[in-house]
Amino acid sequence: MRIELTLAVEAFPIAGRFVISRGAKTEARVVTATLRAGGHIGRGECVPYARYGESVESVCAAIESARAEIEAGADRAALQSLLPAGAARNAVDCAMWDLEAKTSGRRAYAAAGFARLVPLVTAYTLSVGTPEEMRAAALKAADRPLLKVKLAGEGDDARLAAVREGAPHARLIVDANEAWGEDSLVAQLDACARFGVALVEQPLPAGRDEMLAKIAHPIPICADESAHETASLAGLRGRYDAVNIKLDKTGGLTEALAMAQAAQAQGFAIMAGCMVGTSLAMAPATLIGQMAEFVDLDGPLLLAKDREPGLVYEGSTLMPPPPALWG
Repeated sequence: MRIELTLAVEAFPIAGRFVISRGAKTEARVVTATLRAGGHIGRGECVPYARYGESVESVCAAIESARAEIEAGADRAALQSLLPAGAARNAVDCAMWDLEAKTSGRRAYAAAGFARLVPLVTAYTLSVGTPEEMRAAALKAADRPLLKVKLAGEGDDARLAAVREGAPHARLIVDANEAWGEDSLVAQLDACARFGVALVEQPLPAGRDEMLAKIAHPIPICADESAHETASLAGLRGRYDAVNIKLDKTGGLTEALAMAQAAQAQGFAIMAGCMVGTSLAMAPATLIGQMAEFVDLDGPLLLAKDREPGLVYEGSTLMPPPPALWG
């Protein structure tokens, strides 16, 4: 079946600013891949991430390098060798899942082996800021059951105390985004335990996280920047208790599903995560969410404007994606 591939670079404004330890952004720039065949359309969205050496230009160039094979009918299995793990493969892989669903009339979740999709409770992210700013943000989000707290290193105790004061009953995830050092790690983890944090993401820089195998884990520690695809799991054993599976890291839903199954078999808890993107990027990740103990698919909640139709969020409860959106 002959396939037509088109690419689009789109920008979606963020409501306010999204701030982590590495910097701030005010919009989500995404690459959308659209596949057309036999009167059907499949779409996939990716978010290029500079931390991994990606840009919208490099992602588009990578997809263009495989255009001939994609348009000649390469399937998802072939795509795994055509493009490496990362945002470019994610956009095309998810578009292939969507096109297959539209062409066959069989929902993507069924093709992935799920009998149905259940609603998910997602974390809601609080950007890093001053304690006063974070207390105010936590107060506004205090009714949400799960908050993800971005931290940045020095002063994190005060930030965490402020968040806990603003949202005394919420379950908390802390995300340091590689900002902590070995000298402060034990004290930071102890502080998180005091404030009732349920999970800490990527406290140390990827590649410099050996200390995690040598210290007690008063709360579970989750690999994010250290965890990309199935092959990375072997190096995480003994250091991490959980893995954050993001489709932009794995290179699409196909590898994400394989990684989730392998992670479960190796004893890791799963977090279903995302970059800041639209509902089109979140929709396929809801399948990973079915396997996850922690779900962080709040990208559209952070945007000033989402795609239409988009996902339905009832507070922090994320409903399964409608077929008109994806899958």
